[in-house]
Amino acid sequence: MSSEKLTTPDLVLLSLLTERPMHGYQANVLLEFRKVRDWAGVSRPQVYYSLDKLARLGLIRSVETEDPGGGPERRVFETTARGRAALADALEREDWTQHSERPPFLTWLALSWQCRPGIFARQLRLRQKFLDRELVRKQEIKLAVREEVGHPFHEAVWMLNLDIDQLKTELRWLKKVARELPRRKPARNPASPPRSKP
Repeated sequence: MSSEKLTTPDLVLLSLLTERPMHGYQANVLLEFRKVRDWAGVSRPQVYYSLDKLARLGLIRSVETEDPGGGPERRVFETTARGRAALADALEREDWTQHSERPPFLTWLALSWQCRPGIFARQLRLRQKFLDRELVRKQEIKLAVREEVGHPFHEAVWMLNLDIDQLKTELRWLKKVARELPRRKPARNPASPPRSKP
């Protein structure tokens, strides 16, 4: 089994089931409680899809419970030794370290010279309000996580620190763009591809 075929939801589920056996509903509750969806795109339906896929691949197995009438969505799963090895293999891939996000706001910014008058400044204000709310939300999550893990030297705290620093950096950058907006000008020498010879 190549670790390349495992998706982010698959790996998140493998990791959760390594902590303790659980069924899909419990996994979804835990993902929600830990705010995992803030850093990994794992929808509720993907949890069940991943559970089926991982079971077919032999990376997780169903365990006996005291509630045999719970139905398929209540089957309790645990990670197998093969599943733990597949997770460890996947975490050794170099591609984890070689991605750069392209936030939609930067795409908007690149196209914004086509905006109607007044829209650019309005969108900057809307983005700032959104980031202000996100900053408060992330700071509250960080406090809850610190309380849960009991110390600041945990991967969840480090991730939230990065999120918070990035939000603060973008807020400072937005203020700078707003200050410089009156001086905005089109490119003096717009680049064009060379003309091909007929």
